[in-house]
Amino acid sequence: MSSLRPIICPSVLASDMSSLSDECKTVIKHGADWLHLDVMDGHFVPNLSFGAPVIASLRKNLPRQAGGGPNGEAAPFFDVHLMVSEPWKWVGDYAKAGADQFVFHWETCEGDKEKAMRIIDDIVTHGMKAGVVVKPKTPVEEVFPLIDSGKVYTLLIMTVEPGFGGQKFMSDMMEKVTKARQRYPNLIVQVDGGLTVETTKVAAAAGANAIVAGTSIYGAKDVAGAIKDMREIVAQHLKSPQAQL
Repeated sequence: MSSLRPIICPSVLASDMSSLSDECKTVIKHGADWLHLDVMDGHFVPNLSFGAPVIASLRKNLPRQAGGGPNGEAAPFFDVHLMVSEPWKWVGDYAKAGADQFVFHWETCEGDKEKAMRIIDDIVTHGMKAGVVVKPKTPVEEVFPLIDSGKVYTLLIMTVEPGFGGQKFMSDMMEKVTKARQRYPNLIVQVDGGLTVETTKVAAAAGANAIVAGTSIYGAKDVAGAIKDMREIVAQHLKSPQAQL
């Protein structure tokens, strides 16, 4: 059986941002594993969101508790997705703010694997988990050398174009998920964009074990039920022979 566990990650951009701390506490109470925090700079993607000061304030209201995460991480686990042009400039700031995982776009390195590894090393040195993300048009094989280093905790595969919520799930991205899962049976493979209970079935069947969902959780009539359904779907596929490739 796989050592992986389902990880359900509500995307806080879909919450009522005027009550961000309460909104995060609500999804945690209802079973969320990670809080997915999207940082946008208006340059790498056209939208703007929030930065390290907001995350620092959120951390003050949501202090870490040892061992509460699905893989024994401190919880609540702040999964910070940097959609910014120069992520290497911000590693220290987000570590200080309380981020647990710093996920940066491979595309910002313009094919320079040594540069990407320096970012990963800096993330790890600052005590965070390192994540790498690829946009829909980027072949996932490009980041395999980074993952082969053993220093990447999470591979995030975008299933929409980054920068906007509410887009339609791109099912053709599942080929990337399957390739990654076949090569890395124990890697956290995360998907982000257009995830609902129904599309979670597709993503989990392809090999994803971490699901980022915004509107389908925060907009659900039964938040706990939506999180529970997604978790059970992922858990079922992790137990299946296909998930052990």
